[in-house]
Amino acid sequence: MSLHRYVHVIRLGFKSLSMHRLRSALTVLGVVLGVASVIVMLAVGEAARYQAIQQIKDLGASNIIVRSIKPIDDLDPNQSRGMIHYGLTSQDLERIRGTIPTVESVTPMREFRKELRHRERKLEGRVVAATPNFLELNGLRMSRGRFLNEVDNDDFANVAVLAGDTAEVLFPVEDPIGHSVQIGESHFYTVIGVTQRRAPSAGIGSSLAAQDYNRDVYIPYDTDKVRFGKIVTYQRAGTYQAEKLEISQLTVTVDRMEHVKKTADIIQGLLEQFHTQKDFAITVPLDLLEKAEQTQRIFTLVLGAIASISLVVGGVGIMNIMLATVTERTREIGIRRALGAKRRHIALQFLVETLVLSCTGGILGVGLGLGVTFLVTRCFGFPLILQLWSPLLAFGVSVAVGLIFGSLPARRASRMDPIQAMRHS
Repeated sequence: MSLHRYVHVIRLGFKSLSMHRLRSALTVLGVVLGVASVIVMLAVGEAARYQAIQQIKDLGASNIIVRSIKPIDDLDPNQSRGMIHYGLTSQDLERIRGTIPTVESVTPMREFRKELRHRERKLEGRVVAATPNFLELNGLRMSRGRFLNEVDNDDFANVAVLAGDTAEVLFPVEDPIGHSVQIGESHFYTVIGVTQRRAPSAGIGSSLAAQDYNRDVYIPYDTDKVRFGKIVTYQRAGTYQAEKLEISQLTVTVDRMEHVKKTADIIQGLLEQFHTQKDFAITVPLDLLEKAEQTQRIFTLVLGAIASISLVVGGVGIMNIMLATVTERTREIGIRRALGAKRRHIALQFLVETLVLSCTGGILGVGLGLGVTFLVTRCFGFPLILQLWSPLLAFGVSVAVGLIFGSLPARRASRMDPIQAMRHS
């Protein structure tokens, strides 16, 4: 067919649809809503994926977390009765820091539970012996005062930073800054700061324990070694237990993300040489990042598939309308066939009308989807992320749906017998 012929067919398609404006508009509306929902759902999925990835990156995608874990079985039978010796040691810290070239820094931390007291008020909290960069590594923020610094650590200062709930219980009325808290039986520390409340972190497997940062007290790492030593004792209901635990956790920072997995394998092999009992575990946040990306891709695909159902419903509406149109125009089809029109001309005529419906709905749907995405981001403060390919994909799917669901009416129209069609009243 010549270009003039194609233009003529397109004009006929628009003219035919304009004769039934309400019916055509309702059919287009189904496609519009389908395309818009696909765009918005994909934007929601992309935003959720981005937020999940950012949260895991905050853990430190280039960090390796090595934690001490208390072995349930296989404890050393030579250990004295009532004494448990397990976990990471200062020698492990020096081995990792001094023998692996891809390691930039190693941050130690020790934690144990003690009774915290201020005058008559008390609670059982978690004592965390930390270095100054603990605040940044764990995403904590200060509410009042300051956090531990290098001077506190070097001078073995008896200073402490309280978590939000700890400060509220021990100091419900007065400002805790400058006052002292008792940790354990005879250790007093001056409060220099209070951290903001933070939602507890979720435990991931057995290698990254769930943490509640709101009932903590933070003291300098070297102060802990001098004041409490390597052995921590517990007395509950007449029972006595002592644990020798030098380091609860090491946060290993690697020079490049590409070296994280290889470095984790080296650390695993290095520690296994000196820890016959399974008293440590390694978590690589980079693995969590990859799993989160994979999970969110599936989530986005599911949202897109659900939204695509609307497009399929719109396609069914197009097919229904075009089948009705074929029945209404049976006599017209017979006359055109009698005047020399071929089957492909009839099929093309109805496919053009179908494409006009689907393309119009696709263009309007893209506009509506972009508008809804912008309004949600601007008015509700929920940042939806719109990828360039999502409007193109939604429009392409709408055109494909029009072609697929319009092929049956076009084929039925082209296969009509001219004589019987002309007899149709």
